[in-house]
Amino acid sequence: MFVDQAKIYVKGGDGGNGMVAYRREKYVPLGGPAGGDGGRGGDVIFVVDGGLRTLMDFKYQKHFKAAKGENGRTKNQHGHGAENLVVKVPPGTIVRDDDTNEVLGDLTKEGQTLVVAKGGRGGRGNTRFASVVNKAPDMAEKGEPGEEKYLQLELRVLADVGLVGFPSVGKSTLLSVVSAATPKVADYPFTTLTPQLGVVDLGEGRSFVIADLPGLIEGAHEGLGLGHEFLRHVERTKVIIHVVDMAAVAQRDPIEDYETINQELFAYDDRLRTRPQLVAANKMDLPGANENLEEFRAHYPELSVYEISGVTRSGVRELLEAIYATLQRVESESAEIEEPATIESDEPSESETIHTYRFEPQNEFEIHREGSRFIVSSVDLEKLVQMTNFGQFDAVKRFQRILKSRGVDDALRTRGARAGDVIQIGDMEFDFVE
Repeated sequence: MFVDQAKIYVKGGDGGNGMVAYRREKYVPLGGPAGGDGGRGGDVIFVVDGGLRTLMDFKYQKHFKAAKGENGRTKNQHGHGAENLVVKVPPGTIVRDDDTNEVLGDLTKEGQTLVVAKGGRGGRGNTRFASVVNKAPDMAEKGEPGEEKYLQLELRVLADVGLVGFPSVGKSTLLSVVSAATPKVADYPFTTLTPQLGVVDLGEGRSFVIADLPGLIEGAHEGLGLGHEFLRHVERTKVIIHVVDMAAVAQRDPIEDYETINQELFAYDDRLRTRPQLVAANKMDLPGANENLEEFRAHYPELSVYEISGVTRSGVRELLEAIYATLQRVESESAEIEEPATIESDEPSESETIHTYRFEPQNEFEIHREGSRFIVSSVDLEKLVQMTNFGQFDAVKRFQRILKSRGVDDALRTRGARAGDVIQIGDMEFDFVE
């Protein structure tokens, strides 16, 4: 089964909790704090596996959670970090955040990786909070929660060549002739409902990947017919082969077919105008094909048109050789564009530039009122709530100090907060106390 879209849930591992402990060795009075830090939670990482060709695995498993970091231990022993969760995806996978529709990554190369959910850091043990004022703090942080999000995965097949054309023009037959692929072939429209890949071997180490893409209809760029299910796969191909039914078996005009296909391609993505195109004039073994071909060539004298028959295999070799030559030209032009120009300059290069980074705490927050309830919105403060153990007196005092130092208390008073009003930060609610 070919699956090219999936929605999944990913969550990085939570950090391990910090430890509250003290030194208790004999003959060591007032030994002080000895609680270790928690370990970091594992990341969820996508890695491209060239052996995969579909997102079918995500049809049956939709939740991916990395392991939690180990809690801190006594004697200042830190917890172990959790192993990352590695998830294999096929080349050509586009990863989007389901909430924002932001593209997080476009995974195309073998071994390419993308961290889609970071694990949380481990909570600090009480040793970290020792100070001159409080030499034996009775508090430790909880582990930071790992990132969690829903992702939309979209697969766009990676093929050198894409076969396009109206339904039943012979694309599947041509693919079955030139490669070992076995697409479904039948005498009715939309026999092919999903992309089919095949490898064409011309000998002497020359080969390329060809894709039989589902047939188009007019209005496909607006989603009609198979619409976007087809068009998104065309974007990846380096060369487009128009397969035209030159015998007009379905009583369609080959010239109109060619124009309609191009209109749909360009309406979907205008960049396809610059994609090299060849025309495979198919079904030349049938009556009427030669007359239609003469008219087609007269109408498009600039096009490279190759006469073929998918059934008798005549002209197929010449078409494949032309495709390979076009691919070689495209790849050489791409290499020239990507090769950086050598510029002599006394200015330091980008890699030699020294960048200075300064830590700037994120103290921004917003307050809005709902009746007698004041809701404080802040990513940092909400994370602070999650990592604070409110069952520890020292942890509560630290939480209060942070709110005061960041100006939250003063901002609440300015907004009209009075003693006894409910303050909410994240999932935590508490009373405002003067």
